[in-house]
This record gives sequence, C-alpha cells and structure tokens, in this order.
Amino acid sequence: MDLNKALRLAIDTGDVHLGSKQSSRAVDSGSAKLIILASNCPEETVNFVKGGKTPVHSFSGNNSVLGAACGKPFPISVVAILDEGKSDVLTLKAD
Repeated sequence: MDLNKALRLAIDTGDVHLGSKQSSRAVDSGSAKLIILASNCPEETVNFVKGGKTPVHSFSGNNSVLGAACGKPFPISVVAILDEGKSDVLTLKAD
C-alpha cells in the first residue's frame, strides 16, 4: 500500500483530523479508528494517544514529510482517521 496515496484518498473521501489538538480530542471521544504519528511528534502527544484504545501507527518520516504526504504545505505531527472513506489506510499495522 502506498501510504501517501492512502492518506490523500482518506482526506478527500473520508473524515480525517489533522494536528495534535483535534487528534487528541478524537482519541478522547473514541471516534478515531487509527492514529498516525510523525517520528518527531511531541512526547506528551505520543503518550496521550498511546494511552488510549485507538491503534497507533508510527510514520517513518518527520512532521514535514507527513504534512507533504497529506498534501498540505505545513508540518503535521498527528493524523487521526475517523472514517477512511474509499482509502485502505486502516489496513496499516499498529505499533
């Protein structure tokens, strides 16, 4: 699976929250199905999302690379997938 294509398709056709505040809220409410963390995500955010029941996938690139993978011109540390839409992004293995 091409993660970049899967992320963009999920963003275009599904329900995805970008950033640590929105993603943390999604984990807290239980609405997130998958969390994707950049390699340089802040430790407090990592600890919070890994403490929840949502599966977590560690992205191999940093927040700038994750932002580019999402098709955004800014860095993104956390992506919460609430609905994958037409994407197969939920087939990612959690860490």
